[in-house]
Amino acid sequence: MSVVDARTGESQGGTAHGEEPGERRSLSEAEFTAYVQERRASLYATAYHLTGDRFEAEDLLQSALFSTYRAWDRISDKAAVGGYLRRTMTNLHISAWRRRKLNEYPTEELPETPGGTDAMRGTELRTVLWQALARLPELQRTMLVLRYYEGRTDPEIAGILGISVGTVKSSIWRSLRRLRDDEVLSFGRDHEDAFGELVA
Repeated sequence: MSVVDARTGESQGGTAHGEEPGERRSLSEAEFTAYVQERRASLYATAYHLTGDRFEAEDLLQSALFSTYRAWDRISDKAAVGGYLRRTMTNLHISAWRRRKLNEYPTEELPETPGGTDAMRGTELRTVLWQALARLPELQRTMLVLRYYEGRTDPEIAGILGISVGTVKSSIWRSLRRLRDDEVLSFGRDHEDAFGELVA
């Protein structure tokens, strides 16, 4: 079995213990490696948006790639691999934060807002946006990523997360309201303009 680096998409060689590489396995490995190399940037972006951390994103993507590689021969419709991988990443991410001990606590005091009159265009706005998303509870952040980055519908999000459609709708509404009210996102800008760039 080849190991594929999550960041580069390159195969790092080697076969699983006791396996004799056959023509079919070589073809499967070549297909899988080609798939990962072609889509690694998009897959990594999804992992990063779910976790908000570069290293956690790499670990999440590597775990999802490993799971997908093991199931590669059973996936008859290769056009559905992207959805399979993203769902695997989402499920792995949810499982990880359910196991993790809560170490973030709500506080009465908000962090200091940046000074100056910068209009926060481009990269800086994206940075501030991801910081605002990171302040959301993980379930709410996951729902926003699935809705606005992955383009999923409420029933799809409910199915992926194993919750009701009503819970999805109300959680997304609360998350967006919280982002609209975020002082850092709207600093020096009209509220509607700031939020418009968020969901664009």
